[in-house]
Amino acid sequence: MRILIFGETCKDVFKYGECRRLCPDAPVPVFNLLNTVETYGMAKNVENNLRSLGTKTHLITNNNYDQITKSRFIDNRTNHMFIRVDDGDDKYGVFDIDGLDFISFSEFDAVVVSDYNKGFLSTEVLEEISKRHPLTIIDTKKILGSWANNFSFIKVNNSEFEANEKTLTKALLKKMIITKGPHGCEYKGKTYSVKNVEVKDTSGAGDTFIAGLCYKMVETNSEDEAIEFANECATKIVQRRGVSVI
Repeated sequence: MRILIFGETCKDVFKYGECRRLCPDAPVPVFNLLNTVETYGMAKNVENNLRSLGTKTHLITNNNYDQITKSRFIDNRTNHMFIRVDDGDDKYGVFDIDGLDFISFSEFDAVVVSDYNKGFLSTEVLEEISKRHPLTIIDTKKILGSWANNFSFIKVNNSEFEANEKTLTKALLKKMIITKGPHGCEYKGKTYSVKNVEVKDTSGAGDTFIAGLCYKMVETNSEDEAIEFANECATKIVQRRGVSVI
């Protein structure tokens, strides 16, 4: 199985520490760092999850992802996040649509797009990607439009769905998989439930979901099996700290 992936990549940094006192000159806790965990997020996390399932992948992403960080400062005992500091949001760059002509789409079993709406992938590029393969899956933060009509599946979370709800067409709605956290997800009016588990961290859960969905869709060609498997994968991930793979 070979999967082609498009999307932005960053470095996820988790700084675990403890707070035992308040700052004397401001009403904020004093954070004492204990340890730091670094991993790659966004499209690279989708790729890592697909590779953990045994697939071969090819990732089209920004080459400078080590310069773009999301740093989370987290209480080591409770896993409560105090603050997230993003650096390099203006460094993702832009993928040139002409670059698509150098990619042999027919060599891949599916195409996954992890679009965090950072400017790397324009709607023009996304529309063209959707036309070049029969199985294309997108997880996007963009407001949907006619540019998304040719994708096989469109994954959004519940808040993203609400942001799109007033302008959605029937053509788009029938392709949408709406993830709802502990309430599972919805597709074509059907609810796919998940087990009730203790959630430690939701970081990267959407990446894991779309990776599991793609993998099982290629393997079985069954929408139901693919969605159920994606739910299972994401449920495992949220029980762990930080960004991890299946």
